[in-house]
Amino acid sequence: MIAVTAASGRLGHAVLRHLADQVDAAQVVAVARTPATVDVAGIQVRPGDYRDEAQMQAAFAGVDTVVMISAPVVAGTDRVALHRNVIAAAKGAGVRKLLFTSVIGSDGERDTLFGPAQLVNRQAETDVAASGLDWVIARNALYLELDLMHIRKANGAGVYRNNGGDGRCGYLTIDELAYAIAKLATNDAANGRIYNLVGENLTQTELVELANEVFGLNVRYEPLTVEENIARFMADPRIAARGVEVAKMLTGCFQCIERGAFEVESDYADAARRPPRRVREQMEELARAEA
Repeated sequence: MIAVTAASGRLGHAVLRHLADQVDAAQVVAVARTPATVDVAGIQVRPGDYRDEAQMQAAFAGVDTVVMISAPVVAGTDRVALHRNVIAAAKGAGVRKLLFTSVIGSDGERDTLFGPAQLVNRQAETDVAASGLDWVIARNALYLELDLMHIRKANGAGVYRNNGGDGRCGYLTIDELAYAIAKLATNDAANGRIYNLVGENLTQTELVELANEVFGLNVRYEPLTVEENIARFMADPRIAARGVEVAKMLTGCFQCIERGAFEVESDYADAARRPPRRVREQMEELARAEA
């Protein structure tokens, strides 16, 4: 039995779909705060909230492997405690193996606005490795879909702005990440290792130019200062509703790109047992899905 936590989210859903393709779907368990939102045929669905260790332990009953999706950054939330609840629940339920989805980085992000969030990710990695369980750490690339969404929205104004500058970063779609994560969850030869799940490294300008070609846009990239980018995020009602700390964290991601902290060597081919697809190919797949 393989369980995926935070299963109603985009990454959790994608991992469930790939696991259901790789093993008997009846062996796959979705654990979610809102089970009714999980929509993958043939799998089991159980309630589970990171804040409730006892509920998570019950959700892991009979489970051999847990894929723990990292808790989202929410103002006022102790993510370290949430991750530790899941680890303790897995141990209490007799789980054998725990895979944690973390975030790429080369330690150059420590003095950025992303640093506090990354420290939580690294603490979870340490806690997982010290749990006594078999473990795997999957450090995920940035989601291609999210930046692509903002680039496409910028088509009206013709300018896409952030503070990433000329730094390079490896992007992957959620589905491409989920494919590799599912492979790691079912491969015990991967145990005890940290994997950087990234593809080709691109600058913001190169990313925008590819989006122009694939989606027929007419956008140019323009760098901003850190302060300007925080203000840009806070002008978005959805981000503003989550608070300035979230706007700073997102701006910090672009600081990491600008400083080269997210330009890391890829372990994707080793994890997925095939090379990562090129960014153009992933964009074209997204375009076909919309057609």
